Amino acid sequence: MRFRPCIDLHQGVVKQIVGGTLDAGGASGTITNFTSDRPPSYYARLYRSDGLLGGHVIMLGPGNEDAARECLSAWPGGLQVGGGITLENASYWIDAGACAVIVTSFVFRNGVIDRARLDQLCRRVGRRRLVLDLSCRRRGDDYYIVTDHWQKFTDTRLDGQALDDLSGYCSEFLVHAADVEGLCSGVEEEVVRILAQSACIPTTYAGGVRNRDDLARIDTLSGGRLDVTVGSALDLFGGRGIRYLDLVAWNRQSTPEPVVSSAPT
Repeated sequence: MRFRPCIDLHQGVVKQIVGGTLDAGGASGTITNFTSDRPPSYYARLYRSDGLLGGHVIMLGPGNEDAARECLSAWPGGLQVGGGITLENASYWIDAGACAVIVTSFVFRNGVIDRARLDQLCRRVGRRRLVLDLSCRRRGDDYYIVTDHWQKFTDTRLDGQALDDLSGYCSEFLVHAADVEGLCSGVEEEVVRILAQSACIPTTYAGGVRNRDDLARIDTLSGGRLDVTVGSALDLFGGRGIRYLDLVAWNRQSTPEPVVSSAPT
């Protein structure tokens, strides 16, 4: 298991937000755990200096494009970018320095998978540079993929069939357990189990991590198969549960191969 860093951008600033409170209309109702006084490029340079490949730059709504470009300029080829990615702009972000684009809402239209869009996007940037964000929320006894700032349920259940199907289009999955995202209340163990049992490509879990015990739990439940993102619990973002330098050391001890190559196609 590896730590995968993040840079969440909201209104052009690095923030940590309780995921389920982010609405498409702006800041109204949004609960913010942390707002940085450092420029976005600070975090990109930090991750670069510590050799943390494949971090996620996520644009949470409009007005974050300049900040995202700043991050990519600070580490060309080292970061993925997501948030509002479409067929029209995907290549732009690759050319701007992203090693991959992260996509959800564009390929889940009106609650269903739009195969034509998914095929076109895969051809446009290449499978190796496409990451599908399959973030989910619980409904009844199952978890369903959600879109549009995690506010809209799709008809796609997060299960082995969906993961196997979609793995043919992308190089990675990124999955936030949106019900606990930003709460530091513990991980969604059932989501971890589903991903560990069924994901056949590199997959990163995010959501609810509060301390090292949670990291160990993810590692045990997944047999080390999943990577993990830590946000609000991290001291880098004002948290008290986990030290950033401990996670850097963890990655160095694991000596993994990079998930996404920064080499040009």
